[in-house]
Amino acid sequence: MNPDLIALLVLIAIFVIAMIRPVNVGAVAFVATFLVGLAFVGDSTSELLGGFPGDLFIILVGVTYLFAIARRNGTIDLLVHGAVRMIGGRLALMPWVMFLCTALVTSVGAVSAAGVAIIAPIGLSFAARHRISTLLVGIMVVQGACAGSFSPIGVFGVITNGVADRNGLPTDPFVLYAATFAFNVVLAAVAFLLFGGRELMRRPRVRDGGPTGGDVTSGTSGTHPAPGPVATIEAAPATRRMTTEQWVTVTGLVGLVLGTVLLDLDVGFVAVTIAVGLTLAFPRTSGSAVNDISWGAVLLICGVITYISLLEDMGTIDNLGAAVAGIGAAIVAALVVCYIGALVSAFASTVGILGALIPLAVPILVGGEVSVIGLLVALSISASVVDSSPISTNGALIVANSQESEQKAVFRNLMIWGMSLVAVIPIVTWSVFVLPF
Repeated sequence: MNPDLIALLVLIAIFVIAMIRPVNVGAVAFVATFLVGLAFVGDSTSELLGGFPGDLFIILVGVTYLFAIARRNGTIDLLVHGAVRMIGGRLALMPWVMFLCTALVTSVGAVSAAGVAIIAPIGLSFAARHRISTLLVGIMVVQGACAGSFSPIGVFGVITNGVADRNGLPTDPFVLYAATFAFNVVLAAVAFLLFGGRELMRRPRVRDGGPTGGDVTSGTSGTHPAPGPVATIEAAPATRRMTTEQWVTVTGLVGLVLGTVLLDLDVGFVAVTIAVGLTLAFPRTSGSAVNDISWGAVLLICGVITYISLLEDMGTIDNLGAAVAGIGAAIVAALVVCYIGALVSAFASTVGILGALIPLAVPILVGGEVSVIGLLVALSISASVVDSSPISTNGALIVANSQESEQKAVFRNLMIWGMSLVAVIPIVTWSVFVLPF
């Protein structure tokens, strides 16, 4: 049997095994990496681990470590209540605020993962306190990151336009940004309606009474609807002053934003540096926060991505792309390229896929049968909106920052949502942006 086919079947088996047995998907993926690698690649164990995503590991660990400290010292609680005041107690607005905040951060140049890493912990903490769907908030944050990333100074926009220019293709950065932003707004609206948005619109407004000391998910405190149109959050006085530790933590979070957006520093290293500094300064509250890192999620994500890297080393991913060259009809080849972009990006780097598939699409475009900007928009959307897949960095951050009791369900639901996008989005974008032109 063809090694590429076997490797893909093993990938499917990894998820099937994890669904029918209580075993971490990442652990199974590491086993598969070892067995398939030795059988078909012949690499040593150290070479097989060359695909271990060290950059993603440090992002997951650093971000969840930092925000675990922020939760322990009450800083997240303060930010959540600040969000309540900002939206006037209208909970239905909160997912959209998270969408717009993430879009803003990525529009000005932050890496998509950095935007999600900054906004998701705050949004998910808000969701847990007010019993809002984790899946809804997570998807809104990821789609916001995708919406902003294709701005003329956004990471995805710079890469897409740059690769197109280097291959002699005409581009329109503002059309690309407008089209991808609008599509993500529509997709976010669909998610809002599917995953609890309509119920949120029927809820009464909440009146912020200040930071609480409990957690609504545990039943120690929470939202208690009062008679009439307003629900009051039972809480301590809103005038409670911030502690020195909370001021330092907020300063650290601002430093995380500035360091990643303005100085282009790695979000994972910046986060872990701030977390270690807070631990050294305030050991009483932060000393054991390392235990709150989502180690199960880290194992899960890193294991699967290590196996995907093995597929790349075997040439399985390249072979999928090369198959497009054998398709005669340009319009059909354009659809296939969009599907390849969506499928591979759901499991790998969107940045890498955009850089690899645009040159692959050049032979399709030189004949003039397919609109250049239309295919660039369709390919860009297809390869980016699937970032909500839990195997992608953005989806992994959502899983890692979810409540521990929810992580398995969040992973499963994000996988279903992500694979649904892989199946549907390429044909939709092809029909809207390629077929009519």
